[in-house]
Amino acid sequence: MKTAAIVLAAGKSKRMGQNKLLLRLNNTTLIDNILDAVAAANINETVVVLGHKPEQIIEATQPRREAVKTVINKDFERGMISSFQKGLQVLPPVDAAFLILGDEPILDNNFLNAMIQQMENSRGRALLVSPIHKGKKGHPLLVHRQLFSEILDLEKTETMRDVIRRHADRLVTITAPEWTTMDVDTPEDYARIHRLMNGGSHGR
Repeated sequence: MKTAAIVLAAGKSKRMGQNKLLLRLNNTTLIDNILDAVAAANINETVVVLGHKPEQIIEATQPRREAVKTVINKDFERGMISSFQKGLQVLPPVDAAFLILGDEPILDNNFLNAMIQQMENSRGRALLVSPIHKGKKGHPLLVHRQLFSEILDLEKTETMRDVIRRHADRLVTITAPEWTTMDVDTPEDYARIHRLMNGGSHGR
């Protein structure tokens, strides 16, 4: 199965007060941690979708320019779905694509591979694969190509939640560590992630 990763890195990081994707965790930045995990997984194409002050992330990803495509979403203030749509628009043909949040503080290549395997093992039943931790669904989300057109045609008021709701019977969940339900929006979130990682309980 040929897969892609669409990494959403377009936001303003308002609540953090600085570009949170360039924050450091365990001697690497958030964006580098994401891209390292993607590079180590069975993923064939990687797109990073930029928006607010894109030059900062372009510079940070420059050493990966051979393996990572960057694209700018001028409509990024419309929300996450517009960035995922932008990523889908520039993808070559693939069987499925991950929607990965750029501020996901921990990402594990083995877990990404397990999600791919889950979709493959469903033998066509799964159009969506989502992590779940203690009853709460998280990220990343793996989306089958059968849904790409529907996502690209969403109304401006619709989001991925609408897609997931319409295809709830084709959604497969995979038991996941706590990090799949976490992101980094505030300095308090950042401190919490530090504690989680230093405690060694992030599921790697």
